[in-house]
This record gives sequence, structure tokens and C-alpha cells, in this order.
Amino acid sequence: MNENVLLVEDEKALSRTLSDRLRAEGYIVNCALDGNEGLDKATRLPFDLIILDIMLPGKNGFDICRDIRQAGLATPILMLTARGQTAEKIVGLKLGADDYVTKPFDMLELMARVEALLRRTPNKSSQASVQHVRSLRIDLRGTEVSRHGKLVPLSAREFQLLQFFLEHGGETLSRDQILREVWGYNAMAFTRTVDVHVASLRQKLEEDPKQPSLIVTVPGFGYKLVP
Repeated sequence: MNENVLLVEDEKALSRTLSDRLRAEGYIVNCALDGNEGLDKATRLPFDLIILDIMLPGKNGFDICRDIRQAGLATPILMLTARGQTAEKIVGLKLGADDYVTKPFDMLELMARVEALLRRTPNKSSQASVQHVRSLRIDLRGTEVSRHGKLVPLSAREFQLLQFFLEHGGETLSRDQILREVWGYNAMAFTRTVDVHVASLRQKLEEDPKQPSLIVTVPGFGYKLVP
């Protein structure tokens, strides 16, 4: 295992509990107790996963998430949100977060989400493959996407979703299937997760996001990629 995890959490007791559990599971853990330290470490050091609280001193989790994505980093981000705050979840996903866990959370659920994110992270050691779709150049090994020659920053989850669409080009995919194959869990998860990520991909990749022609909706079924 030995994946590197950055934990950004200002509650010292919770940070200690989480870091101890993560280390017991075999992860290497680096902690930050405020937003400024978290952003500095996230953009300066290599991590396989970032666990990010929203309410932080110095700089909140939303700003950190946005700044990480604007820096062009695709490191998976798992956000910790307050119970019942649906708006927070939507904002976090739109800013580039890959998943969320609601406080107070079950430790087994958190570990399952961590494992799912790391399992679905593109493997840079995989066979080199570059695909061209319309104005897009997609480097599957380097996990980079460019549009009209300009680099498009995608989150790890957005890249995984795009890769899944590429693997099933022209095939209609249900939301349940996408959740299961890309996120690694079933539809009991937040029902708008897929929709939010598809909307984000369209905003970044479509010529006209309001009238998408690349990733199209199939009413009553789901989505499909039209090469």
C-alpha cells in the first residue's frame, strides 16, 4: 500500500484519530492543522490523496480545493462536510472535489471511500496511450487533457469519468453504472454526484456547454460520449 495521504483537519483530536487509523491501514500520513499549511503542502509535496475539512482557520476547504485544481493538480480530494449540508457537497464537487464524507462519519465508511478513490486513481505506470477526440487530446498515461492545444485542469475523478466514457464511446451508460464503475460504490451514494461531475466536464470540454454534443444526455437512461 504505502500511499501518501495529506490530512487537513484543524480539530486535533479528530486529526490524531484519523491519522492513527490511516497509518494502521498502511498509509503514510502527513497532517496540516490549518488551511494555509494544507494548501502549501498540497501544492508543494506529492500526495496520492487529500482528505480536506471545509471549516479551517486561515483558508477554508473550498478555497483550498479550488486553488489545488487551478494549480493543475489532479490529486484526488475527499472532503469532510457537516451533516445535512447538501449545498456544501454540491459546491465542493463543482470546485473539483472527488468525493465527500459527512461528519460525524463511520470510520469504516471513510476507509472504504479512501480505498475507492485510490483504487480508481489513474495508474501512471500503465501503458502509454494518447487519444484524440474532436478538439481534445487525452493523455491517459500522463493524465492530461488539452483542448485546442491548451491544457485543461481536471480533478482525478473528472479524469476517471472521462476515461470511462472513452472506454465506452457511443454506449449509453446509466448513472448507477457510472457510480459503480467510476466511484466504486452503488447508487445509495449522493444521487447528484454523477450529474455534477458531468456538468463540470461539459463546462471544461464542450464547445457550447449549454448545448453539449460530446457528452450527451440520453433521457430516461443516462449519458453517452459521442466521439
